[in-house]
Amino acid sequence: MNGPLDWNAIDLVVFDVDGTLYDQRRLRLAMLGHLVAQACRSRSLQTLRILRTFRQVREALGDEAGADFLAEQYARTAQRHGRTAAEVEALTNDWMEVRPLPLLAASRYPHVDRLFAGLAAAGKQVAAFSDYPATAKLRALGLNAHPVVCATDADIARLKPDPRGLLSILQRTGVPAARALMIGDRFDRDAAVARRAGVRALIRSRRSHPEFDTFRAYDDPVFQPLLPADVAVAA
Repeated sequence: MNGPLDWNAIDLVVFDVDGTLYDQRRLRLAMLGHLVAQACRSRSLQTLRILRTFRQVREALGDEAGADFLAEQYARTAQRHGRTAAEVEALTNDWMEVRPLPLLAASRYPHVDRLFAGLAAAGKQVAAFSDYPATAKLRALGLNAHPVVCATDADIARLKPDPRGLLSILQRTGVPAARALMIGDRFDRDAAVARRAGVRALIRSRRSHPEFDTFRAYDDPVFQPLLPADVAVAA
């Protein structure tokens, strides 16, 4: 824990995307309906199984320092299912990056847009750092961030908690680590990558943590100094 957050001491706020800016569980439930319909049409659960394996492989690769995850994520998944890496790449891109886009806006957390507006009005820089491609997702969510850095960028090619992507954001914005804040939803990824980069972390969680600051919603007291008056009163 770092004590009360002084927004006057923060020049840059870096957001994770998946699970942080929108309700990932709600989105996955919505996508599950599409996947079940596809399984019924094809009379096969292969797509569901491949997507599940892919997520498991990505999690494992995040714990392997220096792993070439850009190639390995597809190769390992393909090997388990008797498919080619190119087939796995096409399938995961379709079902995880393209098809969910129209459903994202309905899954955005309340007050996220007001927080982004409040940060901009206060002169704070807002960036995004995600393990997955994020530019199209931010557009679908109606949110603006710059720069947007992803683990899949060729010059990053490292999953969290490797700090390469976060350090790149600090370099691009010219903001020192001590005046930056990382907002995410995972202690083992977002909080860990912030710690490695020397950046303070604020994690969306229903439970407190002995080492990291947490919040439950975007109208929590920690955000009140940045929210419009109508949101502050309602809270």
